[in-house]
Amino acid sequence: MLTITTKLKEDKKTERVQSESTLNSSHSSNKKELKSTDSVVELKKEPRATPELNQELLTRARIGTTESIQKLIEDGADLTTINEKGASALLIATQENNIATATALLEAGADVNQQDQLQDSPFLYAGAEGRFEILTLMLDKKPNYNLLNRYGGTALIPAAEKGHVDNVRLLLEKTPIDVNHINQSGWTALLEAIVLSDGGETQQEIIQLLLEHGADPNKKDSRGISPLTYAKQKGYGRIATMLVEYGGQE
Repeated sequence: MLTITTKLKEDKKTERVQSESTLNSSHSSNKKELKSTDSVVELKKEPRATPELNQELLTRARIGTTESIQKLIEDGADLTTINEKGASALLIATQENNIATATALLEAGADVNQQDQLQDSPFLYAGAEGRFEILTLMLDKKPNYNLLNRYGGTALIPAAEKGHVDNVRLLLEKTPIDVNHINQSGWTALLEAIVLSDGGETQQEIIQLLLEHGADPNKKDSRGISPLTYAKQKGYGRIATMLVEYGGQE
């Protein structure tokens, strides 16, 4: 009788353990299913770029506010989307000198090297057109200093030609850009700063900066004309003197 009672107790204990094991297994399975469901829900909520969002990003890059740009990015707008001219939102913001918008786009990871149909990139354009604040922000975004514009020039050459002193100084002091790069016209930044300028105080300052940072005063153009010869031909006495001081010859 005692043996039968003991066996009954053992059988009940076994049933209780099996029941608890089944419950735990079921609870664990439910948790996994819940996590799986949660993942699906999260994936569905991920933002996706649409043509409408992308078009709005391009529009807002020209006239929008930082808040509107950030909202479009959060909603999934594609930072690489382009307009009919191949210009990205960052290039448009740079062209418009929209500093706040450019800042938001840069912080979101917009590409400073993406070129349009005219081979302008945000970095090249900022350098060439005197967008100093935007250019400064771009230096931390891995610009390609060897990227060339449609004239075969770096960002430094048009900056020097157009009299953008701050840009020239920034590029020379903060980047490894080639000061003696020759473009398709056969001109360096030094040659363009002489040939295509009025020879005034701004250009004199730029030429001084170029010479101080290693510009070759004797590098001739494709026709064999030196910077000193050009300076004398144009009557730029002060510039001619500077070139001679750095070893320039005709």
